[in-house]
Amino acid sequence: MKTNPFSLEGKTALVTGASRGLGRAIAIALAEAGADVVCAGSRSGSADETAALIGKTGRKSWSVSGDLSTSEGVATLTKDTLAQVDQIDILVNNAGIIERYPAVEYPEDAWNNVLQTNLNAVFHLCREFGSKMVARKEGKIINIASLLSFSGGITVPSYAASKHAVAGLTKALANEWASSNIQVNAVAPGYFKTDNTQALQDNEKRYAEISSRIPAARWGDPEDLGGAVVFLASRAADYVNGHILTVDGGWMAR
Repeated sequence: MKTNPFSLEGKTALVTGASRGLGRAIAIALAEAGADVVCAGSRSGSADETAALIGKTGRKSWSVSGDLSTSEGVATLTKDTLAQVDQIDILVNNAGIIERYPAVEYPEDAWNNVLQTNLNAVFHLCREFGSKMVARKEGKIINIASLLSFSGGITVPSYAASKHAVAGLTKALANEWASSNIQVNAVAPGYFKTDNTQALQDNEKRYAEISSRIPAARWGDPEDLGGAVVFLASRAADYVNGHILTVDGGWMAR
């Protein structure tokens, strides 16, 4: 009897930014597919609720924390994760921030904060857990990119730069690690109803402009992203590598 290629039974995942929004939905979807999940938040206890929701699915869950806007926070998150579990089979780099300013006024600290959180932390977590996957010759890494991995947006130059770089990093790591049976891919969400897009949702003109271009005629709900991540985390995607999968209601096809 063939086993389900989408099953994540026996796997342990780490999801950053799991305290709410897309990260929480991803963590729960992975658990529903059979994985045990380490839920990471930026502050101590911030992912506890997500971990508790996963516990109700019958899977094991843990809550860890680390402020990814600092290198010390990345190290803390890594250490705390490995203190809880023996290994990570699936790494989902979901945590990210956005700072909105016109480019001519963009503050240096805002630029650095976004790049550290959205790019540097992603690379360091990929390197830390990816090196162990390479040694085992098995593993899945899913980075969360964005539609702004393909376009520039408005008043978000640091976010666009970071997400373009996440797409490039995903491809670079896939090139290096594919021969070690590591699949490194990314998911690029379209416009989802989350905290990160609240400013756009509150802007009636921009909300209407964006909504009018989405063929699905609605913004995404966090639960719409889970299936794509489960696919890339599963055996069904063993020959998918270096791919940026858009989950956007058809935005990029418009």
